[in-house]
This record gives sequence, structure tokens and C-alpha cells, in this order.
Amino acid sequence: MITTLPAFEGPVCPVPLNHLDQIVMGHGSGGRMTTDLIRTIFQPHFSNPALNEGNDFASLPVPAFENNSGQLILSIDSHVVKPIFFPGGDIGRLSICGTVNDIAVSGAKPLYITAGFILEEGFQIENLEKIIQSMEEAANEAGVQIVAGDTKVVEKGGCDQVFITTTGVGWLNSGVRIGGQYARPGDVVIVSGPVGDHGIAILAARGELGLDTEVKSDTAPLNNLIDAILEAAPHTHVLRDPTRGGLATTLNEIAGQSKVSILLEEDSIPINPNTRSACEILGFDPLYIANEGKVIVITPEKEAEAALTAMRQNMYGKDAAIIGRVIISNPGKVMVKTSIGGTRLLDMLAGEMLPRIC
Repeated sequence: MITTLPAFEGPVCPVPLNHLDQIVMGHGSGGRMTTDLIRTIFQPHFSNPALNEGNDFASLPVPAFENNSGQLILSIDSHVVKPIFFPGGDIGRLSICGTVNDIAVSGAKPLYITAGFILEEGFQIENLEKIIQSMEEAANEAGVQIVAGDTKVVEKGGCDQVFITTTGVGWLNSGVRIGGQYARPGDVVIVSGPVGDHGIAILAARGELGLDTEVKSDTAPLNNLIDAILEAAPHTHVLRDPTRGGLATTLNEIAGQSKVSILLEEDSIPINPNTRSACEILGFDPLYIANEGKVIVITPEKEAEAALTAMRQNMYGKDAAIIGRVIISNPGKVMVKTSIGGTRLLDMLAGEMLPRIC
């Protein structure tokens, strides 16, 4: 007896990508759908000779630098921000800027970035393309190339829409010594602009706290600003981007590394009025709120004014301000002279500032 099988109603072959509007498990198969996703979404924005070779590695030249001597600088970061789109940026721009800045604060020139994507089944392809375009624009602004990448798809609920991990490669010329361990008594502390904007923008975008504000994230690549700082103040000792934990925690880290104390002038620390108001409503201290487009500069006093002038000529440093000094007493501590004339201890963030923003 011959049994007739029922007709199979589903597609026998993978559905063409241009017929889909969201990520499906087949996009992570490693087969035709993966290839189509890379070809139609990623390659048009990330195209460069190294990436276009299509290998599982990138063969990269190291550009000629001064005396062609120095060392590679590497940094890696994972990005899980929620929401993925927020006033002033999105997870794509954040992923590039964060890694560029981590390389640049070493004094190195950022060159290359790799990017790994974990995509949730059901994620809208339209939103993925927006994120990829933001990454392209940020990379172009910073002058870096995205040279390798990886894409994985997980079942619905396996991640929150999209996670991105980026690795940065840069080149540091020999003789450059910049790091948290190099702050010295007498140094001047400068910040490139108002603090706390990124964290408040993220919290407002979530809509969970009923916060209505016009604050936008400061997410930005800072390598060109840092180049200008180092040209004007070549003996700068410390550069650091105050991300999670904010200005307060970052300065505590530096004070501990260098075994010095830092004394800040509260009235000199730039804070946007809207950010300050939001922090007052929520009971937060803006000095502990995250930033994604600010840099702390600690430089000898004789070069401080030159550094400040150079910063204010750059769009990302136009509101730069001298906020304090490095001193000898109470090593490892950060203190603040208050507006009423007292002094308070500015400790490192203990535990978690809720709700978490990344």
C-alpha cells in the first residue's frame, strides 16, 4: 500500500532575507541566511579591504609612526544598554565610541575595531540596520576601521534584543607614559564638560521613573579631542573617561593608583541644569552618574591652561573646566570643597546605583 504524505506547508529553503523583517534562528545557522544577513546589512556599512576578504581573521598593516617604534594597545568592552535607542545615541554609537575612547585615553591612536553581535530571535532587522549605520558614522568620525566581526542568534528571551562586544586596537608611540598611576602632587584636574548627562538620558528614556527631561547622552568619540590635548600639553600624566561610577569613582581609582589625594572645587564642576534637576528629583549625586563622552585630564600646572584652551576649541570640549588639584595629604582619597566652605569626602561608589543603565 502506498501512503501519500501530507503536503509540507513551510518553506523548504531559507526565506530570502529581503522577505523578512526580523531576525530568525536561521540567521545564526552559518549558512545562506547568515551570509545574506552579512552581505545585505553589515557589509554595506563596514566595507573595507580587510573585511571584504571574507576570512575568519583580518590581516592588518600597522601605519608608519614616529620612529616606527612603540606598542599595540588593546581594549575590549561589552554593551548591553537598555533601551538600545536613547536621546543622543544608541547602542551602536555607544559601542564604537566607548572602545575608541578606551584606546585614546592611553595616548594611543585608535586604528581598528572588531565587533561581535548577539541577536535575539524576533529582533527587527530595520532596527539592526539603524544600529549598524550608527556604528559606521561613529567609526568614520573617529577615523577607525571595523575590520572583523561575528554574529550569533539566540532564541527569543536569550538576550535583550542585541548585545555588542567590541575590541579596539591602537598604536602607542614609544616614550608616551599616560595612566592612572602617574598623577603627581601639584597637577591640575580638568574635565572636558558637564558630567552625568548620559546616565540621566538613559534613565529618562526608559520611562520607568516618570522623568521628563530634555537631557541627551554625551556619547562621542574623543580621540581627536585627546590628540589636541596632547599636542598642547605633551606632559599630561592621566587621561580617563569617567563612564560607570561617574566622575567620583574614576577619580578615586586614579587617587588609589597614584597614591595621592585629589581636592575638587564643587562650584567648578560643570553640570547641566537639567541633569542637576533630574538628580535632585531622583536623589542621585551627578558626580556618580555615568558619562560616555567626557574625559578627565590630569596635567602639570604649567601646561593646564594650554590644555584647557585646546579643549575649548573642540566641539566635545567647549565647556571644559579646571575642577581641582592633586595634593599630598590623605593618599588615596578624593575630597570636595563645598560651596559653603566645608570639605567632604567623595568616596567610591559602593555597590549599585539603581536602576542600572548598562
